[in-house]
Amino acid sequence: MTATTALTAQNTKGVYGIHEVPVDFLRKQVDAVVEDVGVDVVKTGMLASTGTIEAVAQAIHDHKLKTLVIDPVMIATTGAKLLPDSASRALREKLLPLATILTPNVPEANTLLLDAGHDQRPVQTVADLEEIALGVQKLGSKWVLVKGGHSPFRRDGTEAKTEDEKEIVVNVLVGPVTEGTKRDADGEKKLQVVKIEMPYQRSRNTHGTGCSLASAIASNLAKGMDMVPAVKAGIRYVDTAIRTAPGLGQGNGPLNHFHSVKALPFSSGHFLDYLLERPDVAPVWDRYIHHPFVMAMGDGTLPRESFKGYLMQDYVYLIHYARANALASYKAKNIEDVAGSAAIVANCFREMNLHVQYCAGFGISKEQMEKTEELQGQSEDWFALQMALAPCLLGYGAIAKHLHASPNSKTGEDENLYWSWIANYVADDYVTAVKAGRELLERHAVLQSPRRIEELVGVFVHATKRFLWPGEIWNGEKERAELTR
Repeated sequence: MTATTALTAQNTKGVYGIHEVPVDFLRKQVDAVVEDVGVDVVKTGMLASTGTIEAVAQAIHDHKLKTLVIDPVMIATTGAKLLPDSASRALREKLLPLATILTPNVPEANTLLLDAGHDQRPVQTVADLEEIALGVQKLGSKWVLVKGGHSPFRRDGTEAKTEDEKEIVVNVLVGPVTEGTKRDADGEKKLQVVKIEMPYQRSRNTHGTGCSLASAIASNLAKGMDMVPAVKAGIRYVDTAIRTAPGLGQGNGPLNHFHSVKALPFSSGHFLDYLLERPDVAPVWDRYIHHPFVMAMGDGTLPRESFKGYLMQDYVYLIHYARANALASYKAKNIEDVAGSAAIVANCFREMNLHVQYCAGFGISKEQMEKTEELQGQSEDWFALQMALAPCLLGYGAIAKHLHASPNSKTGEDENLYWSWIANYVADDYVTAVKAGRELLERHAVLQSPRRIEELVGVFVHATKRFLWPGEIWNGEKERAELTR
């Protein structure tokens, strides 16, 4: 949630104007956010004036907000001054004592030291950065991170005097040794100094790096991370954001804040809709569920021997399908997935019993079916196996639903030898099993990467093509002729 303190007219080349939000309206924003959604961590950015700083400090005090990340935002990447000299004292006196961590760059850190009556310190070595960080930490903030992007070094930690010599950036974090108040022999709080070194990046795309880093640290703290790992993770996030920046604008371009965001090509709960409507899947799926073998079942013209062959193969397939889902149930990490796979196994058992009874009417014994060689097999990981099995689970339901409603189908067992097969797959128990299977696939699809989704789509297409209805699959008119001969 955001409370806007000021608006800027700016682009990648510079800041052309600042419009401060009236203090009373700013306070209304803060109150509205805190009193409704609540706040775990506060991160401040550009505050622009003494009045704004005082209002923010008062709001933090009134709402008893405990964790505060302050990005002082005094000097922009472009060099523009974003906080007037008159407000520096207010920042130092009003907000720094409340701060959990302060994140100045080197010019901002020196400005704060100068405002407090200390000498500015040039940065020639890593030790100079440490001294600056230790000095700023004494101004009141519990932790201080001095960002070293303005003062890159050579690899040996000495000052880089030319662009070619710039090899590393060192960020210095200073804070208490523990979350307690341990003190040394002189009564001073014990401090730790953590140096976080990153490769120097030759990039113009550094607009908003300070804001992004402070926001990343705040987000990590809100997730419960301790300070040192939260800062390290934030720095790495910004490092990657600079490296993968889109290169927009003519000046200092923005970062790529979405480098680690997984963008899936479907909305949560609609993976199967997306899958079956894809242009590389839809034709294959359509041929599968409207196969000549299927259509011949609907109108009752399917040769009896063709159906007998299918029944024997399907019985064996059901055994393997049940085993796969039983294994999936065992490997599942939550009870919903255990129950979903178990429901499919239970339905397989009922379906196999129906097969035994049904096949007896075609002169096929259980022993004959169990000796049938399986024509299909899959050797993939758990979710890929689920995708490979999905054409059967989903397809039978879609086929039976279509045939059951089709005006071209002959209905009733007296008119259609295969009507009981169709009725079985529109029955409540199978519909429930399909629902459970769909929910299982949807739950796990949103956990995959975009690349993995593409791989799983390939598995589904391959499995759909390999599903062997009796006869030469996908041979269209030739197969229709063979089935109706």
